[in-house]
Amino acid sequence: MSRAHDLIIVGGGPAGLATALYAARAGFDAVVAEPRRAPVDKACGEGLMPGAVQALAALGLEVPGHPITGIRYVQGSRQVQAAFRRGPGLGVRRTGLHEALHGAVLAAGVPVLPLRVGEVRQDATGVSLPGAGLRARWLVAADGLHSPVRRSLGLCAGSRRRPRYGLRRHYAVPPWSPYVEVHCGRHGEAYVTPLGPDLVGIALLTDRRAPFGAQLERFPALAARLPAEAAVTAVRGAGPLRQKARSRLHGRVLLVGDAAGYVDALTGEGVSLALAGAAALVDNVRRGTPDRYESDWNRATRHHRLLTELLVRVRQRRALAPLVVPAAERLPRVFAAVVNGLA
Repeated sequence: MSRAHDLIIVGGGPAGLATALYAARAGFDAVVAEPRRAPVDKACGEGLMPGAVQALAALGLEVPGHPITGIRYVQGSRQVQAAFRRGPGLGVRRTGLHEALHGAVLAAGVPVLPLRVGEVRQDATGVSLPGAGLRARWLVAADGLHSPVRRSLGLCAGSRRRPRYGLRRHYAVPPWSPYVEVHCGRHGEAYVTPLGPDLVGIALLTDRRAPFGAQLERFPALAARLPAEAAVTAVRGAGPLRQKARSRLHGRVLLVGDAAGYVDALTGEGVSLALAGAAALVDNVRRGTPDRYESDWNRATRHHRLLTELLVRVRQRRALAPLVVPAAERLPRVFAAVVNGLA
């Protein structure tokens, strides 16, 4: 067994890498275990809200991307939009975000080891990974939506709600709007994110299992803008999206990012919440108050979780779903407040 670290971070996605950066800033000896080679891609809407852009800037990161000025909801001939008040968001390829975070972690002197974590053992003073020969005072599970660490600790909680899934593909067409467009359909939503002068990302969220092309056909006006020959990436999928964790703290193991629990991608706040959770986790370890992490995580994510829960419930009630955009049209100030509450 090698020397003990302060933190072993399992998972080198945005949550794990952000945790590593905050840990390095706090003077911790941290190491990241991530078996996949950088950059790591993932099915993702790829729109960063203004809060996430500002948090990344505070970490000293310049992430390449396309400015986003707000959110627009579209339903047939109806549409309503709201501009961001705290500065622009950013449309960023997931690989570009990962490269920026990964490079910053290496520059901060935090090793990223090509390890797949298996058995986790913990005692009163630390956590050991026998298969990797690593030991630390704390282990951070940042290993994603279907976290193996969360599952191994018995922290997964079931859900009776109809599962939702995400699919993503890129098209080489110029963005037709500076907004993220959310096209609302009967069984889900299609998100259009401008990513560059000649590139848009299309993310589909749905409770129906069907190929990307069949899902896209349910949004005929959008599909007409996206000729098949303009598709430049393969389809990536994720889900079921809703994942519940019984707790964010188990002995000397702390959960962050999607591993800490996930409601839905509907509000596009995943990266923002990952950054907020990473900051709260490291701050509590630094202060010697790990027991406060659960309450701090709940406080930092409560608004987003409650709003997302409400929107998902409305979207899955067939009688209510068609009323979302008309209601937002009639109450533009409320819609703008919701958008900027998430931003």
